[in-house]
Amino acid sequence: MTNQSTGRIFSSPQKAFQTFAFGEALTWSLLLGALAFRALVGLPPTLFAVIGGLHGAMFLGYGVMAALVGVNQRWGLGRIVLGVALAIVPFATIPLDRNLEGKGLLAGQWRLQPTNDPRDQNWFDRLFRWFLNRPLLLAAVLILIVIAIFVTLLTIGPPGGKQESA
Repeated sequence: MTNQSTGRIFSSPQKAFQTFAFGEALTWSLLLGALAFRALVGLPPTLFAVIGGLHGAMFLGYGVMAALVGVNQRWGLGRIVLGVALAIVPFATIPLDRNLEGKGLLAGQWRLQPTNDPRDQNWFDRLFRWFLNRPLLLAAVLILIVIAIFVTLLTIGPPGGKQESA
């Protein structure tokens, strides 16, 4: 989570959140387009599964990133839950991003060092900074979390149950 390059996705909480919010909305577009295309002219099940999987992975990645940025920016639990939950609504991550940016809730850098804020002294903030200062380990843990959730959801099956192919 280095602050050295302003062009990198993880250079700041704002850049990371905005990248994932846009990616989540983009994959919604792909998924909705695939649904429409499938209804109108048909779509190979494999292609639809790939698009659905891509959207699912981005959906989960956005949720993890919204939670990570929310903790870093010290949003309240309600705002973090709302940020994650809005991924369910197609394209809602974009207006949320604009709202958060307008209120200055995405401004600032990653909290790599403790400050005089008393909250920086609790165990969770110390653990959070420890992970932020080890970005490769943090990325690996977050990817493993996304994979675990993804595999669990695949095991459970798609919304509405498994569909029989004709």
